Amino acid sequence: MPYRLATVQYKRYSITSIEKRKDTPNYSSHDIIKRMIKIIAGGKKHPNWLVEATSEYDKRLHKPWNMEWVFMEEEKLNAYLENWPFTGNDFVIIADERGKNISSPEFAHLIDDQFIYSKNIIIIIGGAYGFSENIRNKANFLWSFSKLVFPHQIARLIVAEQIYRANQILSNTSYHHE
Repeated sequence: MPYRLATVQYKRYSITSIEKRKDTPNYSSHDIIKRMIKIIAGGKKHPNWLVEATSEYDKRLHKPWNMEWVFMEEEKLNAYLENWPFTGNDFVIIADERGKNISSPEFAHLIDDQFIYSKNIIIIIGGAYGFSENIRNKANFLWSFSKLVFPHQIARLIVAEQIYRANQILSNTSYHHE
């Protein structure tokens, strides 16, 4: 049974509600309060056309999901990642041409699974030269968009759209077609 009756004692009052059980297969990250996906991008800030495009996906994104962008020059990003500032509460995805190519529904479920376990999602997009093997080995997941190589500006747009698409897949909207 995917739902359970929950009674909570608060002072002299009993509050009864129906809660979705977290151990059911159809449990989704949409049942959890605010979820942030942090995207760390190497290189320069977005050019205007890219700001407009990524902002459109951010505006459309159904809450509780939110995107946060952090930009660093490529050298600073590599130095930052060498110290690996992430913890066990972070699920780190690195966009890399040597990574695993997955479908949009697989990406949606990868994100959803991490949210269920209260993981913060960090997606890192490198600059023109990518990352060292040492940094790639520390990531939880290496994600390849395709066998093609894209400039990092286009990779940013792909990430924004795929996050939006994942949100729509998990919301069962008509945006994604199979």
